[in-house]
Amino acid sequence: MTAIMNNFNPEQLKAALLNGEELKLAASLLYQSYYDDPLFLAIFRGDTPDYEQRLRSAIREELNTFWQAQQPLVGLFHGEQLLGVACVIGPDSGIGCNRLWHWRLKMLLTAGFVSTRQMLEKEQRIHAAMPCERYHMLAFIAVSPKYQHLGLGHYLIHAVDSIVDQDSSSSGVGVFVTLAKYQPFFADDQYQKVTELAFGTVSGSLMFRPRQSQAAQV
Repeated sequence: MTAIMNNFNPEQLKAALLNGEELKLAASLLYQSYYDDPLFLAIFRGDTPDYEQRLRSAIREELNTFWQAQQPLVGLFHGEQLLGVACVIGPDSGIGCNRLWHWRLKMLLTAGFVSTRQMLEKEQRIHAAMPCERYHMLAFIAVSPKYQHLGLGHYLIHAVDSIVDQDSSSSGVGVFVTLAKYQPFFADDQYQKVTELAFGTVSGSLMFRPRQSQAAQV
């Protein structure tokens, strides 16, 4: 940690939309961060030898789908180095619980039928539990394991806030949190708990942050 801090200058931090050449770096960072996520361990069968392959394939297909649908893929950079990623789905993305047919096909070929079905069921239940019809969804947010506990997650979440708050067609942004230790992080950014959802043996909290201009009117 000391070596990292010696080479770390907060003034060199910047949030910017990723370009196509940076998707592989983003996929690698997300894989490292979500490898031990309870929900992904359950959906992609973490106790099997090909878990890593299925998880890598799923993350890659998710990012490709977001990119093709022109959804915001936010990168947090220190100079030229990618330290964090946040993936946001907008209300008119065409993704959501119905999914694009080519995503379903690719997921079936790479992750398998059971994992694809469980991913779709997860999104359907989350959509049904949301407190509004038009909203953004924070699909992924992660900071490189080497640079965690430096407050970088707050830079990322504020970049997401800016995207959501500028979209008058959206009521706010939701996130499904599977680890209780991350709930205070989102609560600090005005996310409110909507409900608990269970997927098999894994449960988590659906949280929602109203768009700032709307929150100010309440």
